[in-house]
Amino acid sequence: MPYTPASRLPRGKTDPGFRTKPRLAAELVQAAQQAKIPFRAVVADCFYGDNTGFVEALGRTGVAFVLALKPRKGTWAPAEAAHTPVEAARELGWRSPRRPGQWRRIQRRFRDGHTQTWWAADAQLGGWGTQGPHRLVVATTDPARLPRLSTWYLLCNLARPASRRVQQAQLGEIVRLYGLRNWVEQGYKQVKGELGWADFQVRSDRAIRRHWTLVCCAFSFCWRAWFAEQPVPPDAQPAAAGARGEQARRHGRQARHRRVAAGAAPGARLAWPVGRAGALLAGVVDQAPTSPAGAAA
Repeated sequence: MPYTPASRLPRGKTDPGFRTKPRLAAELVQAAQQAKIPFRAVVADCFYGDNTGFVEALGRTGVAFVLALKPRKGTWAPAEAAHTPVEAARELGWRSPRRPGQWRRIQRRFRDGHTQTWWAADAQLGGWGTQGPHRLVVATTDPARLPRLSTWYLLCNLARPASRRVQQAQLGEIVRLYGLRNWVEQGYKQVKGELGWADFQVRSDRAIRRHWTLVCCAFSFCWRAWFAEQPVPPDAQPAAAGARGEQARRHGRQARHRRVAAGAAPGARLAWPVGRAGALLAGVVDQAPTSPAGAAA
């Protein structure tokens, strides 16, 4: 159900039909669970990460999540402790690449094949830390300067492994998961720009919803047509003799596919559920290192 501004409802924010965007997002997660659509984790920007109600709703559903936070999001803490994510990041002991303190080097691999060195670490901020249910993970290209456009402050509920090496690999996995959110934004950009999501010349709420429905149908049609012209090969193919490395890489890809985008049975409200979406997302995931350990440098 799309978001309806309070101004379009008879009783505004007190109208029974009013839902905030975080509440709608939580309901979508629950609907996905009920439809048995598997997913690795919920990822969202700081609009949702800073919303306490949304975080609590995800906690009640038991799903894994990686949510962004605003750098200056404040929290209660002793006077001498950090009070914002950016302050917590500056307490991680960075001096240089050879003396990184608590920071761990990770390699991000992008769709065009190029790689980029990032740094990630667990930070302590109020009740968020490695010992609690919620962790604050900071990822950046430059721990010394923490540039605004390439620094992420991530709230997640993935349990921290005991092994130091596995900890480093998991930091790479958390960063990779949040990086997939950019593909969602790219899809919205295409819908809003190329297909005219906002180019309606009607005023009633029902007419606007009908326009949105047509745009979504057009997007789905384009998606299906693209896959018809460029079919994705099946995951499982026989490996050539001696190709153990390629077989291992394929096994890693299949494992990630199962975690990120497995199939779901069709139903009354779920036609051709995630076959195309799964194949597309799997193509994105394939650009990542073959295993979490491979992401750690």
